[in-house]
Amino acid sequence: MQRYFIFLFVIMFGCVATQSARADEIFVGVAAHEVDTPLSFRIDEQGVDFQAGYRGDPIQGLSFIGAPSPYIFASINSAGDTSLIAAGVSWKIGTTFYLRPGIGLAIHDGPSQRFAADGSQIQLGSRILFEPELSVGVQLSKRIDLEATWVHVSHAQLFNGNQNPGLDIIGARLVIKLP
Repeated sequence: MQRYFIFLFVIMFGCVATQSARADEIFVGVAAHEVDTPLSFRIDEQGVDFQAGYRGDPIQGLSFIGAPSPYIFASINSAGDTSLIAAGVSWKIGTTFYLRPGIGLAIHDGPSQRFAADGSQIQLGSRILFEPELSVGVQLSKRIDLEATWVHVSHAQLFNGNQNPGLDIIGARLVIKLP
């Protein structure tokens, strides 16, 4: 399954590179995998995540909700644990210093069955998960931004009311605005 995600990541990055004239910005980042927050439980994963993605121009047809920008990104785990591909929309609030909340869906390659030492289930519960995210950014130059980012993936107990460990990923992204 890991090879499948690497293959999809390469295809996605290739598409971004060949379509750069139409993309608003690309980003690359590194993040801590499975950060313990109040929104998640331990699922016993390790490593760091390497991220790459792109955000398109704001969707003017959705100006009634703030003209969000579409995004897609891949997050590949260095230890062979859960990797994911996510797509959604995000809103940029501010210019020099900004917030960027977003919401999307992610598909992951984590195990479908995993148990903790006490026998409780600790897998993510569904192959497709909700993917809210929040970035805090600063514009470093006309074309370069730096963001601190939090990504959460979870099924919000929609697919299993007793189990929903979720997964939090916190890191930094370098954002490059394309001409």
